[in-house]
Amino acid sequence: MSLLPFLAAGAVGAGTAGVVGMCRPPTRRLAPRVHPYAVVARSALGHAPEPLAAREPHRVTDATLPRLFGPALHAGAKRLSNAIESRGDEHLERLLRQAAIDDLTPERYRVQQLAHAAVFAMLAAIVAAVTLRSPLIVLVGGLAGFVYGASRSRARLERTIAARAARIRLELYTVNHLLAMQVRTGSGAMQAVQRVVERGRGAVVQELSDVLTWTRSGLGEAEAFRRAAELTPEPSAARTYQLLAAGVERGVDLGGGLLALSSDIRDSRREQMHKDAVRRRAAMLVPTIAILAPIMLLFIAAPLPSIVLGHH
Repeated sequence: MSLLPFLAAGAVGAGTAGVVGMCRPPTRRLAPRVHPYAVVARSALGHAPEPLAAREPHRVTDATLPRLFGPALHAGAKRLSNAIESRGDEHLERLLRQAAIDDLTPERYRVQQLAHAAVFAMLAAIVAAVTLRSPLIVLVGGLAGFVYGASRSRARLERTIAARAARIRLELYTVNHLLAMQVRTGSGAMQAVQRVVERGRGAVVQELSDVLTWTRSGLGEAEAFRRAAELTPEPSAARTYQLLAAGVERGVDLGGGLLALSSDIRDSRREQMHKDAVRRRAAMLVPTIAILAPIMLLFIAAPLPSIVLGHH
C-alpha cells in the first residue's frame, strides 16, 4: 500500500481540525484575568503569591512511553521553535500583551507557531507529491511551506498589534478629554482614571483598568502608569501615561497637558488621513495607467513603419 493515501487522510484530518478551530475557537482562559486579584488575596492571607501546583510546569506521569520519549520530543520541539522564533520569552510576552492575547504564554505561542508551520509544510509537500512527483521538489515544497507557516504566524501577531494600536489611537482623544474634565472638576489622577474605567470600555480603558489592578496589588501609582507606558503598543498612549505618572508624583497641570496631547493626536490623525488619501489616489491611477499606456503606445507605434519605410 502506498504512502499517498495516508498523507491524504492526514491532510484531510488536519484541514478539518483547522476549519473546526476557526469556526469554534477555544474559550479564553480565566486565569490571566483573575491572577492579579488572587495574588493580593493570597498575600493578605500570608500564603505564597503562586500556588505550588502553578509552579510545577511538568508533572511526572506513570506511563512508560511519555517518560521515555517525552523529554526528548519536548526538547527537540523547544529547540526548533526557538530557531523559528528567535525573540526571547520576555519580549514575546510583551508582544502578546500588546496584542491583548492574555490566554497565550510564550511557550504555547511557540508550540502553535511550530504546529502551523508543520501543517503548511505537510500540505505543500502533499501538493508537490501529487502534481510533480519528484522527491527533490517535494522536499523544497515542504521547506517552503514550513517557512511560510512560521512567518504567517509572526505576521498575524504583528497585524494584531498594529490593529490594536490603531484602535488605541482612535480612542485616546476621547479618553484624554474625559480625564481632563475629571481633573478640572477637582479629582486626582487616580480618581479620574477610576471614574473613566467605571463608565467606559475599550482598549485604552482596559489598559487603565490594568493600572488600577496593579495599584491594588501593591505597586505604586506612578510606577503603575510607567509600566503601562512601557507595555502599550501606541506611543501617544505612552505619553499620556507618562504625564499621569508625573501628575501623581509632582502635581503638574494634568488638564492642560491632556488637552495638549489630544491636540497632537488630532493633528497627527489629520496628517495621516492626508497621506492615506494621496496614497489611495495613486493606487487608483495604477490600473488606468496599466490599461491605457499600452494602448497609447500601440497607437503611437502603428504608423512608424509606414513613416520610416515610406509605404502608403
